Amino acid sequence: MNISVVCTVKNEEKSIGRLLDSLLEQSRRADEIIVVDGGSADGTVSVLRRYQSRVPQLKVLIRPGSNISEGRNAAIAAAAGPLIACTDAGVSLHPDWLRELEKALLGSDGNPRADVASGFFIPDVATPFECAMGATVLPALEDVKPDRFLPSSRSIAFVKEAWASVGGYPEWLDYCEDLVFDLDLLAAGKRFVFVPTAVARFRPRGSLRSFFRQYYLYARGDGKAALWTRRHLIRYGSYGLGALAMLAGFWYKGCWLVLALAVALHIWRPMMRLRPLSRHLSGLQRVEAAAWIPVIRLVGDVAKMLGYPVGLWWRYRSGESGGRVSDRHCQL
Repeated sequence: MNISVVCTVKNEEKSIGRLLDSLLEQSRRADEIIVVDGGSADGTVSVLRRYQSRVPQLKVLIRPGSNISEGRNAAIAAAAGPLIACTDAGVSLHPDWLRELEKALLGSDGNPRADVASGFFIPDVATPFECAMGATVLPALEDVKPDRFLPSSRSIAFVKEAWASVGGYPEWLDYCEDLVFDLDLLAAGKRFVFVPTAVARFRPRGSLRSFFRQYYLYARGDGKAALWTRRHLIRYGSYGLGALAMLAGFWYKGCWLVLALAVALHIWRPMMRLRPLSRHLSGLQRVEAAAWIPVIRLVGDVAKMLGYPVGLWWRYRSGESGGRVSDRHCQL
């Protein structure tokens, strides 16, 4: 059964080659690769054209001004195959990525036995800061509960009919669109299967500034889509109580001990994930990476607390009527 790989890009001149090279090295080659460019101002399209000269199954669609959802939907609509695999620029795919996703979707008779194959993703890290970032913001495989895992669209495959049945990716949403797409599929009763062997590697953010912007926009998208309301309320409440504990500590020293224990619990799991990620670092670099974790936690939380109400305000002003999403059955 034919399978099409789709991807959207914008200003990815330096990273798109890495993705395309990994697609060309797949043990199961894609029948077609469709890349939608959303209006790059650098040399991204030139790089894509050069690859087209030696990769006949590569198709390039130019859609200036389109957001990620619009680009993905355009690529999927243009795809000839009944199976779709989706990924992102800046990613390097394991050689068996596509084969593993296809195996998860199809039964022994060649017909679909699942609607969605949820691939996995791991950080591709080099510096102490990148190690800390990967450990802080990404789950390790042992953290994943397969029946609650919501796949990122950097590593996912699905039956095209399932995509069509939910109206595709939500084009009104600029961030968190893949989570809303996942939730729409779940609500429609589609069958998900977790595929930990379908691995995409990607570089996490390399600076606090870019990380802050990323998480601000993610949280703004949460607000627009009414995602994770309980989680955001817990975060506001936790930091509010933390501020009160800090003030109370001037009179009751035990409050500072309670606050220190709360901080330790907040960074404990990232510290555990850091150990395997930082094996290539020197001892001093490992200490540096560990020191970055509470900073990254704080910056990410502040970005979320600022971005979420902006998204809610947009939702209120625009009159968007999508339903509230429950946290109960979902895992990022």
